[in-house]
Amino acid sequence: MKFLGGEEPVGPTPSGSWSPWKKRTSKPRTSTIESLDRDILCIIFSSLGLFDLVRCSVVCKFWNAVINRCKSLQILYFNLQCDSSEYVSNTSGSSRQSMSMLLEELAMKHHRLSLEEGRIDIDQWKGHSLGVDQCRMKRGMILTGVGDKVMRLWSLERYKCVEEYPIPGTLPLIDFDFDESKIVGLVGTRICIWRRNGARSVFPSQEGTFAKGLCMRYFDPEAVIGCDDGTARVFDMYSRKCSRIIRMHGAAVTCLSLSEDQLIISGSSLGSITISGLVSDQKVSTLRSTDSTGIKTLCFNPSSHLVFAGSSAGYVRSWDIRTMKPLWENRVSPNVVYSIQHLQSDRSTLAIGGIDGVLRILDQNTGEVLSSCVTSISTSSNSSRHTSTAIERKRGARLSEDILIDRIPKSARPTITCLAVGMKKVVTTHNSKHIRLWKFNK
Repeated sequence: MKFLGGEEPVGPTPSGSWSPWKKRTSKPRTSTIESLDRDILCIIFSSLGLFDLVRCSVVCKFWNAVINRCKSLQILYFNLQCDSSEYVSNTSGSSRQSMSMLLEELAMKHHRLSLEEGRIDIDQWKGHSLGVDQCRMKRGMILTGVGDKVMRLWSLERYKCVEEYPIPGTLPLIDFDFDESKIVGLVGTRICIWRRNGARSVFPSQEGTFAKGLCMRYFDPEAVIGCDDGTARVFDMYSRKCSRIIRMHGAAVTCLSLSEDQLIISGSSLGSITISGLVSDQKVSTLRSTDSTGIKTLCFNPSSHLVFAGSSAGYVRSWDIRTMKPLWENRVSPNVVYSIQHLQSDRSTLAIGGIDGVLRILDQNTGEVLSSCVTSISTSSNSSRHTSTAIERKRGARLSEDILIDRIPKSARPTITCLAVGMKKVVTTHNSKHIRLWKFNK
């Protein structure tokens, strides 16, 4: 089977998608980190703090195996949760799996505490020549665009633009998504694909056009376009054809989310959320609320089976798709909520941004606002340079519950048009030339 652009895929990635990164030009060599003695690694790991240990466990399979099988580490960190004498008698069998689950659980707790209480440092840099209002984050990389005629892929460790993807023609970029091998974008009324190696493909005109697309989500091997006529159009990335047209709403589809179990979740300008089968084309359910204002953003958490939506009236709502029943609603802002996101596997916190420019952290299970953050106006900013990128550093401030948002200068809270969440960090765009990285340190 030929991939888009006529290139042969080399092999499957662990996620099942085809990637050219598997190709080797020489015999594989033993990794330096795998050459370290297991006992030495155990000694090193035993001296680390919890959060550093969690980060080490995802560096490679070898380190993960060492951490999971080291009895002293297991006893040390299980002591945080249970009596050590009880655990010592049960350190075999399922203990390695329990160790992994414990590390993930403690990492999520550390992430929540950092977002809720930690010190806030904000790094800001000029990312585009015109306003940028969309961002996506995956594996420590952030993709930004919509505004000028280019998308940029950034390394958050070095604040360096590692790749650029120009937008073809004169049509605007509407929405985009990416994975380890390609970027999929909605350009005007066409779907465009950029390979990470620089090649670009545009869907044929007879298959890749539609009246007006407002949003897009991509889940290999399909891209779903939400249209202003209330339909969702499903495109196959390999055949480059529209495989299905699904009637979702009687009004425009304003936002989308896709689940791993083949569901399309869509919000409409009339305030309803519809869930349909990606394969069967059958409508599963319609989630309704007491407010009829338009849905501006939504996200789905596969770990908890919860759907979260933000409206043009400042409401945030949650439903459980296992029961199709509402869980909570909270008007967190008097204005539009533009973006809702959470860290993958996190079941406790949500990051919310909108027109009032306040970055809010919410409890996923109750809707309670845990923290409201803006740029501090009482501290001066510092400038530095990472590679060729000039970085302006600022401090963040947490707002008290009784403060009046309108009294805070707009310079401290520019409108948040989009956000992406990583471990103890949030990236925001503001329809300006700049990108902000909020770092929460507990």
